[in-house]
Parts: sequence; structure tokens; C-alpha cells
Amino acid sequence: MGDGEKELDYLFALKALDEISFGVGKKLLIDFLKGDETNKSIARNSLASKKNFGILAYDDDELNAMIDNLILNDLIRLTSVNGKKFWKVLELTEKGEKEIDNPSLYKKKLSFNFKETQTQITQKEKELFEKYSDFLGQFNDEQKKAILSSNKHILCLAGAGSGKTTVLTKRIEFLVKYCSVDPKKILAITFTRKARAEMMRRLEQLSEVNIETFNSFCEKILRQHNNLIYNKPVRVINYRDKIVMVNKALSSLNIAPENAITIYFSPAQRGGKTVEQLFNIFMNDCFFIRDYYKFKNKLLRNLSFETADKDHKKSADLVFGVCNYIEAYMKKYGLRDFADQLVDAIKLFEKHNELIPKFEHVLIDEYQDVNSTQIKLVDILDSPNLFCVGDPRQSIYGWRGSDIRYILNFEDKYPDCDIITLTKNYRSTEHIVELINKSIRNMGLADLHSTIEGEKNINLLKFGSEDAEFEFVLQKILASELPKKEIFVLARVNRQLTEMSQRMKLAGIKHVVRSDEMKRSSKARTEEVTLATIHAIKGMEAKMVFVVGCNALNFPCKGSEHPVVDMVKVEEYDKEEEERRLFYVAMSRAKNSLYLTYPSKKPTYFITKSMLEIMDGKQEKMSPKSKKKLIDVDMSKLSGDLVTRLKKWRGSLARDMELPAYCILHDRTLLEIAQKIPKSSAELGEIHGLGPAKIEKYGADILQVVKG
Repeated sequence: MGDGEKELDYLFALKALDEISFGVGKKLLIDFLKGDETNKSIARNSLASKKNFGILAYDDDELNAMIDNLILNDLIRLTSVNGKKFWKVLELTEKGEKEIDNPSLYKKKLSFNFKETQTQITQKEKELFEKYSDFLGQFNDEQKKAILSSNKHILCLAGAGSGKTTVLTKRIEFLVKYCSVDPKKILAITFTRKARAEMMRRLEQLSEVNIETFNSFCEKILRQHNNLIYNKPVRVINYRDKIVMVNKALSSLNIAPENAITIYFSPAQRGGKTVEQLFNIFMNDCFFIRDYYKFKNKLLRNLSFETADKDHKKSADLVFGVCNYIEAYMKKYGLRDFADQLVDAIKLFEKHNELIPKFEHVLIDEYQDVNSTQIKLVDILDSPNLFCVGDPRQSIYGWRGSDIRYILNFEDKYPDCDIITLTKNYRSTEHIVELINKSIRNMGLADLHSTIEGEKNINLLKFGSEDAEFEFVLQKILASELPKKEIFVLARVNRQLTEMSQRMKLAGIKHVVRSDEMKRSSKARTEEVTLATIHAIKGMEAKMVFVVGCNALNFPCKGSEHPVVDMVKVEEYDKEEEERRLFYVAMSRAKNSLYLTYPSKKPTYFITKSMLEIMDGKQEKMSPKSKKKLIDVDMSKLSGDLVTRLKKWRGSLARDMELPAYCILHDRTLLEIAQKIPKSSAELGEIHGLGPAKIEKYGADILQVVKG
């Protein structure tokens, strides 16, 4: 079977569901597709006679991954059987039914859209390299070509650790020093203030070059011409403005913040988070959805949220009401946010063409992350020379409106362009580079090549529980002689970071947390471990990297901490493939040592057989001696025995009440109880996660367990 046919095999899973007249579980669907007649349900319902029975020659793991992909892309959904809340069956969605007749999912994959080619270096270019050898130093040939190319449109495909920022800034230096380009006529655009600051540091001798983020560029333009687009002074909102607006919006809807949190988040999403954290996520999500529709140039209406689910409908109504209030409030009081800046700057340029600044050269960093509004701005600037650098492998923001098609279709827009591929990795050892290459092999992109030899230190570690997994990470950090700033702990979701941060505080480990919502530090320090979500760590690197929770629950991520993202139907990208790229980004942060850990029977299917051949996989069990040492040394005030007793009590109660353990008390709460050892209800009230209702329910039991 050819690759083209294989790309469409997912349609057989959809057709099988359509063919079977009743709701089926995942195991039954897998057995049906591979033709397993030993399954009793297949025999009982005469399914072996169906047209699509046994149509796919895949193993269980491959079929499981295929079904997960279809769920993630909303072609199949899991629904509860009437009267049996925890019994889930699969059914086709309306989108899945349409996919059978008009397949489109396979067209969203990188391998369908893009074939990366090897960069050709001509003899003439080699002579040019020699001419500027003093300036170019130790750059490789592909980097040299990106720095010197005279083509008007250049796309530099720069893999992880391939020196893209160095190339971009060196090209600017070349344009000014050797091509006599006026530095004021150069605009370099990036996405984050950190990346902008780094570019400015590298080009401090060329201070007249315009180095901006999309936001800072638009803000400067709007400040200069405020009166041409606004009828009053307008300023950018800050964090406090956001809080005030959302509170006022909720008040106008007659909904208390606590009730809004209950409406918006499921019990599982609320688990382990403070009211303040939940409110912060809710607030950011409301601004996210407002910006998302502004970038799409669409009106935000109730119909924007396509959901039949009753609870989701309540959430959608709530977000819609808050967003409408925010929009009216910002117009009334002369406020704007980052999305407004882009949209308003474009409106200004469309009304007043004479105000469009004329740049001879525009250079754009992280081009894989651009959205349609940012591209519109670049098109309006219409610079004769455009240099874009990015990496399709690291496109991980489709959920917030970034569109990978702009980097994939660059050559269609600029047919005479140069496409230059940087494949030499200067960050990671050859073993780590080989691993990350294999992780995205099916995306059809060129392999990276490591320039660093080193010992193989890649570990896939299985643990009996998340508790054991996190304790192992703490122990390795404490035992390491590396500077703490050279250690990252990465997680897919914020919940894991909160838990790990709490444990680090108790263990006295200095650290900084970078989450999707915010960056926060345990205290200001010169040297600390970074903990981060993968989205928040992109562009950074460390000698030792831990990626926790490498199981099927997190990669691809099954649950969301941002309900509104699930409610918005984003059609432009393959969600499972983006999740796989996210895993690639996590692993590619590591320079020397990489630990992939998971607290379950099996690791994520993102870890392929060819990756397993590279890694040293093993079951990791902590010896009682080392566990005791960890508790004695790092948790001087924390009784490990008390944590065990509290967990035993919670587990017993959870079984009796038929609830997940975290719905009773989260691990963070148990750890704090063990640290503070409360002796009264009043002292229990000072512990995170123990409100009056829980103290009334469980307080006496907890105090009894503490007393021993």
C-alpha cells in the first residue's frame, strides 16, 4: 500500500462506526478493524459479516493512536451511555460524517503540504563566502547563504538549535556594513519582548535599526497618530484593568466570581487550583476569545460556540456575556489590547496610505507562528525585501490562531524566493538529535544533524504513581552538581507544575515557574530550576531536561484547562500533529541529559518503536533507604509517614464515595497538612484547599490522622 493510500486509512475507522448500528467502545472498534473474531461482542452481533470488518492491518497501539487522532480532531466523540455515567462509547460527529464524503484531515498534515529540499550552494556563492570570510567566521555554508543572499524574498527554515537568531542579526549587520542599507530602513519583527531584547543586545552597535514585536510596532504607530483613528486618548490595558473589567462584567450579569468559576470549569479542571488561579485562567480565556475573533475579522456571537452540551452552553453564554461587556467598556473608556493594536494599525494604514512607513528590508522571526492579521500588516508594509525565519517542526500555537500554512506556502506566494534550510544543530548531543528526528519522521521534514558528540543520556522511566515520579525528579535535581539554571522540568499542563512547585518549596529547591498564564518565581534568586509548560519554554535550553507525565493522558493532551479553546472550532490544523510537535519542542530543549517520565502502564504512543531503540527504558522504583533520605534531607518539617497515612485515608474515602481521590483533597493540600501539622479546625482553615465545607466534612478525620 502506497503512502498516499495509507494517509486515508483513518476513513475506514469512520466508515466502521457508521456501519455499526450501535455505540461501540474503543476496544471493540479496534478488534473490528483488525478482524479479531475472538471478541464476544463481534460474534454476538454478527459483525464479522460487515464490509469493513478486518480492513486494517495495524496493531492495537497504531489503531488506538488513529482513534485518538480522530477524537482530538472532533471527527469522533466519546459519549456516556444512558444510566451508566462511566461507560463511554464512540460515535461519529457531524463533522466525521462529512469527512467520509469529503476527506480533508489528511490535507492538514505537514507531509501533505510541504516537502523540504536540501539547500544548494553554487560555486559563485562559495566564492562570495571566501570574499567575506573575515566577517562570516565559523558559520556553516547554509548559514552563510542566509546571511548574504541577495534574493528579495527568503525563507530560512531553521531547525531547533540551528542558530536562527544569530543568522537573522548577522544578516542585518551585513546589510548595514557591506550593502550600505540605511539602518532606519530596516525593520526586524519578532513575537516576544524577550526575543526582542536579545536581538537588541546583539545589535547594540546598530541602534538605529527598528527592532520590534508586532505589538510594540503597532503601539508606536498608534501613539504617533492617535487622533486620526480615535476620538479620545487611548492606552493599552494592564493586568489590573483586566481584573476590573471582568469583575464589572460579572456584576452586570449578576454572577459572583465564585459562581462563574463553577459554571466555567468542570470539577476535574478545578482540582488542585486556588480560586485566584481559576479566576486568572477564566479572565485570560475571555480576552483570548475576544482577540481570537478580532484576528479572524469575525463578530463574536453566541453562534460562534457550536455546542449541544448543556454545561458547555452555560459556559458559552457566560463567556459571550463577559466579552460583550469588555468590548463596550474598552470603547467607552479608551482602552485597547494587543489585538486592537494590530487591527487598528491596519485600519489606520488603509485609511491613510501616506502614513505607511517605507522599509527597504523587513525581517520576521518565528514565522511559523504568524496569524492572518499579522500577515495582513506585513503585506501592507510591502517591503521590497522580505526575510522570514521559522521552523514548521515548532509550530505549536494553532489553538490561538497561528496558521502554519503561511510558512508552508511561502514559495506559492513568492515563486522566485530562496528557501534555505538550516539543519546543523548546535545545542544537543547526537543521541538527543537522533531521538527528536525520529519523533517527527512522518512529517516529511529534513533531519537535523548534531555537531556535538557526547555520552548517551536519554532515559524513559516508568513509575507506579505520579507521587513516585515527582519524588524521583526532586531527588535527581538535589543530587545534580549542575548549576540549577541548567535544569528544566517541563509539563504539558499547569496542574502538574503547581504540584511540582509545591513539592520544591517543601524541599527547599529554588525555582521559577513559567506557565501558560503567568511567570512567577518562588523568590527572587540568581540561580534556580525552571519549571515550565512546554508552550512557555519555547526558545530556551538547558543541560538537563525532565519531561513529566509522558503518557497517553497528556500527549496528546486529553483534557484542557481552557474550556473556551474546546468550544471554539478551529479548523485550520491537525490537532494531534500539533501535539506531537509540542512533544518535539519539549525534548529539543535538552542539551546533554533528557528524562522522559510517566506514571502509568504505558508511555505515550508519541514515543515510537524506533525511539524506544535509542532510549534506556526501565521501571524506576525508589528504595526505602533513598526515599527516607529524600524526606530527611529535603523535607525537614515534613513527615513522610504522615503523607502516607493521609493518602491511605483519602484513598479509602474515595473508594467508599466512588469519587476520584483529588475530588476529596488534592496532593498539594496533603503535603501542606504534613508540613504544618495542624492541631485545630482554625489551623486547618489556613491550609490551601481546605474551605469551611471541607473542614466540616473531613476536618475531624484529618486531625485524627495527624494525631496518629
